Amino acid sequence: MTLFSRRIAIISSAFLLGTMSHANAGDIDAGKSSAVACAACHGGNGISLIPSYPNLAGQKEQYLDASLKAYRDGGRKHPIMTQMAANLSDDDIANLSAYFASLNASGK
Repeated sequence: MTLFSRRIAIISSAFLLGTMSHANAGDIDAGKSSAVACAACHGGNGISLIPSYPNLAGQKEQYLDASLKAYRDGGRKHPIMTQMAANLSDDDIANLSAYFASLNASGK
């Protein structure tokens, strides 16, 4: 293995470790408590009964985190979600994201 290859491997490993630690940043139990407000549209188990609303169960944590921040910060617009996300802190968003990502996408 060349010096260049070793450096690439080290950089890649550092990137993956940083990504993994971010993915585990949220508190699932705290997210479950906060998710009560989400249940009306997205279902109590993260599976929506309303065809035009997305299922949140089993979504990737980083996707949920980025989406909620985009609604909160104005990068993504939706009349209901913009209001719902307006007062969420980064920790609230991390917790909700961790909770919904932990749910089974089949709703079971």
